[in-house]
Amino acid sequence: MRLTRTRLCSLLVALYCLFSLYAAYHVFFGRRRRAPGATARGSRKAAAPAKERRGRGQSALESEEWNPWEGDEKEEQQQRIKTSLQILNKPTKEKHEHSVQIWGKAAIGLYLWEHVFEGTLDPPDVTAQWREGQLIVGRTQYSFITGPGVVPGYFSIDVDNVVLVLNGREKAKISHATQWLLYAQNLMQTQKLRHLAVVLLGNEYCDNDWIMQFLKRNGGFVDLLFITYDSPWINGADVFQWPLGVATYRKFPVVEASWSMLHDERPYICNFLGTVYENSSRQALMNILKQDGGDKLCWVSAREQWQPQETNESLKNYQDALLQSDLTLCPVGVNTECYRIYEACSFGSIPVVEDVMTAGHCGNMSSHHSAPLQLLKAMGAPFIFIKDWKELPAILEKEKTVTLQEKIQRRKMLLHWYQHFKTELKWKFTNILESSFFMNNKG
Repeated sequence: MRLTRTRLCSLLVALYCLFSLYAAYHVFFGRRRRAPGATARGSRKAAAPAKERRGRGQSALESEEWNPWEGDEKEEQQQRIKTSLQILNKPTKEKHEHSVQIWGKAAIGLYLWEHVFEGTLDPPDVTAQWREGQLIVGRTQYSFITGPGVVPGYFSIDVDNVVLVLNGREKAKISHATQWLLYAQNLMQTQKLRHLAVVLLGNEYCDNDWIMQFLKRNGGFVDLLFITYDSPWINGADVFQWPLGVATYRKFPVVEASWSMLHDERPYICNFLGTVYENSSRQALMNILKQDGGDKLCWVSAREQWQPQETNESLKNYQDALLQSDLTLCPVGVNTECYRIYEACSFGSIPVVEDVMTAGHCGNMSSHHSAPLQLLKAMGAPFIFIKDWKELPAILEKEKTVTLQEKIQRRKMLLHWYQHFKTELKWKFTNILESSFFMNNKG
C-alpha cells in the first residue's frame, strides 16, 4: 500500500514537471513566433478606441499608423520639412542682419521716411519735440528720429551706421549742418560710428562746395552723399541724386488715392497757384493764360511774394486745386525742379513741366545731357515737357477733346508710376547702403 502511494506521488510530481516545462516552452518560445501577427492585430484594435477618444481632429495623424513612412519616402519627407524650415527661418534671420539709424534734421527727411519708405512716426503730432519710427527694408532695420529734441550729444546712439539728413540750401542752414557733421566726425573718431551717409537738400544753384571736404574720397568720413537737384557731382559711385519731393515743411500730407480721385470729372483743365517773379517765365505764363482765356479754364491764383509757410486755408485751397485739375502747370523757379511736380503726382494731376535749365552750376557737364530733371526722366516720368509756355494754348485745346475714360486711365498711369518711383527709390537707397556699409566690411 505504501509502495502504491509512493508511485502515485512520483507520478504526480513527474506530471507536474512535464506541465511546467510545457508551459515554460510556450511562454518563452511560442510568443516569439506569434508576435508579428499579434502585434499588427493588437495595434489596430487599440487604435480604434484611441481614435474615438481623441476625436476627428487627429484623423490625419492617425493615418501614420496605417501607412508609416519608411525608407526613401521617409527621407524625402524629412528633407522637405528641413527645406521648408530653412525657407521660413531665412527671412527672420535676415530681418535683423543690419541696423541703420536715420537722423532727420531737415524737412526733406520726412519725405524720405513717410513718403518713400512709407514709415510712420510716433507721436503723429508734427510739432512734437521728439518723433521716431522703425521699419525693415530688405536685410536692414531702419530707425528714424527727428524733431527739435534731437540735439548733438543729447540722445543715445543705438547703432554704428547712420544716415544724416541735412539742409544746405543757404548759409544759415549750412552752419547748422556743419555742426552735425562735426558731431558725427567726433563719433567716428571715438569709434562710436563706423559708417555715415548724408542726404542733403542742396543749394538750388548747386553751390555745395562746403560739403566736399567731408566726403571720404577727399579724406573725410562721409561714405555716401544723396543730393537734390542735378548736381554735376552725381557719379553713381558715392554721390547719387535724390528727389526734392513734396513740401513737408509746409505740412503737405501723404495722400491716399481714392475712387473719386480716379473717376470723378474735374472742373478745371489746369491749375497754377504760386509766386510770380518779375521778368520770369512765370510772368510769361500768366500773360499767355490771360490772352487765350486759359485763366477761365484753369484754377489760377498768383502772388507776388513767396510765402515759406502755408495757412490751413491756403493748404486746403492748394490741395483742392490739384484734386480738381487735370493738369498742373510747373514753371521753373530758382531751379527747374520744384515741390509742385511731386505734389501734382500725389493727386493724379499731370505735371506740365517747363523743361529748361536754370542759372547756376546744375548739370553743367557733358555727361548730364538729360538735365534738368535727369532722375525723373531716367525713371520714365509720364509728364508733359515743354520748352516754352507758348506751347500751352495747343495743349489746353487738345485737353478739351480728351474723354473722361482717357483721363481716368491717365490718372491711373500717373499714380502707378509715382508709387513705382518711390518704391524703386526705397530699394535703390537700401541696396546702395547695404553694398557700401556692409558687403565690403565682412571678416
